[in-house]
Amino acid sequence: MVFYASQLGAVTALQGQHYPNVPHWNPGVMQHQQPLHTARSLDRALEDAVCSGILNVSGRKLRDYPGLNYDLTDTTQADLSKNRFGEIPPEVCMFAPLESLNLYHNCIKMIPEAIINLQMLTYLNISRNQLSVLPTFLFSLPLRVLVVSNNKLVSVPDDIGKAKDLMELDISCNEIQVLPAQMGRLFALRELNIRRNCLQVLPDELSDLPLIRLDFSCNKITEIPPSYRKLSHLQHIILDNNPIQSPPAQVCLKGKIHIFKYLNMQACRQDKKPDSLDLSTLVPHSW
Repeated sequence: MVFYASQLGAVTALQGQHYPNVPHWNPGVMQHQQPLHTARSLDRALEDAVCSGILNVSGRKLRDYPGLNYDLTDTTQADLSKNRFGEIPPEVCMFAPLESLNLYHNCIKMIPEAIINLQMLTYLNISRNQLSVLPTFLFSLPLRVLVVSNNKLVSVPDDIGKAKDLMELDISCNEIQVLPAQMGRLFALRELNIRRNCLQVLPDELSDLPLIRLDFSCNKITEIPPSYRKLSHLQHIILDNNPIQSPPAQVCLKGKIHIFKYLNMQACRQDKKPDSLDLSTLVPHSW
């Protein structure tokens, strides 16, 4: 029987959960957003950024970097979301103290190598753009939160395993078919959102992570690996809209505790099966 777990009340994620000192993924939202913009208000925003180190030019239909006449090199937070940038402005890649960069909802097709200059960057939201590739040099940054949902990604590079500080990863709403085993090296990862991709298999290596929240809904997953019983920190598992066959429907409907009991039983059954049949133990020796 093919099961789509679409009514899992006990497996629903708790909304709005935050972790201390880590920005939670919330596309396009930063402080001090202004709904109405004029040329003068843009100048004022740039002047304020010089003094405060917080640049907010969200939602202004910008195609070009507006700060050429301002010294913004001390910027620590930059919100360029909801504009029409076709690339990450090279000037932004020179903001050495930058810790948070929001590029949500632009037209960006690639991440330039110059981004490696941002060695203080811990939060990057580049969701709802046109990325088809995540470059390997991206994972040399000290990122704690990476949001790249709603792009055109078909794969995740093996080098993601180098992102040792990563606590939240959102790669939902792409076209990813396989997750690399190297994701099992993300030993700081607490939240993983792989919703709405083309995944058929969950890698066993994820079972080694300290995940608190895992969302793999809207994929093509048929089985939760028995190794996932080791996800002892997991509080929220979202698995609806998958053709899950193991655990069966009636188990999934009962929620996380019953899912984990089932996985434990499956693991025990597998442990009891002989890995191979040694015929020498069955045939009497003749001397």
